[in-house]
Amino acid sequence: MRGLAKAIQLQAARHPEYRMSKILIINGHSQRSGSPGRLSATFVARADAFFEGKGFEINRTHIDDDYSVEDEVEKLKWADTVFLQFPINWLATPWALKKYIDEVWMLGLQGHLSNGDGRVPEAPTRNYGLGGKLDSTYMLSITGNAPREAFSNPEEKFFDGLSEDDLFRWLHLNFKWNGQTQLPTFVAYDVMKNPQIERDFARFDAHLHENF
Repeated sequence: MRGLAKAIQLQAARHPEYRMSKILIINGHSQRSGSPGRLSATFVARADAFFEGKGFEINRTHIDDDYSVEDEVEKLKWADTVFLQFPINWLATPWALKKYIDEVWMLGLQGHLSNGDGRVPEAPTRNYGLGGKLDSTYMLSITGNAPREAFSNPEEKFFDGLSEDDLFRWLHLNFKWNGQTQLPTFVAYDVMKNPQIERDFARFDAHLHENF
């Protein structure tokens, strides 16, 4: 089944008529992190308009709203793609988004999103983390204060050569846990000290067109 899903995704890259069209858009910004979240909300709105314009079915979640963990599990099962927008908060996601992941993935662990941790009694040391049940994709869209030049550059000693995806490897592994496949990550850089917002919006729009 997983091989079939990958074949469909490759077919979709060549033939738009085969593209999957059920999108879960998650706004992972939390006002409890100390910022109003206008930029994240704008990226979410642009993504929403893009997918709506393509005729995709859309489900939406904002982690600051009241949500049912059971409903969120069903949304993840329903979606062909999860689009997750969030700001970098102290080199991670906002804590409220991590709370969402903890709650939803934990319920999903009970056979809804994954078959436990993927191991079986006959092979107790093999295939850890490979029990995912979702044949779907996901995309991260991130805003951050660091400049682009801070990443993937060994001469910049803070990240010491780490890429943006390296920084969020733990988050990619959480999606992989559910059997989901990564689409290219989008990052808006230096949004506080040296913002290039209109340029970021243009890059974002192009990123969506390139991947859907």
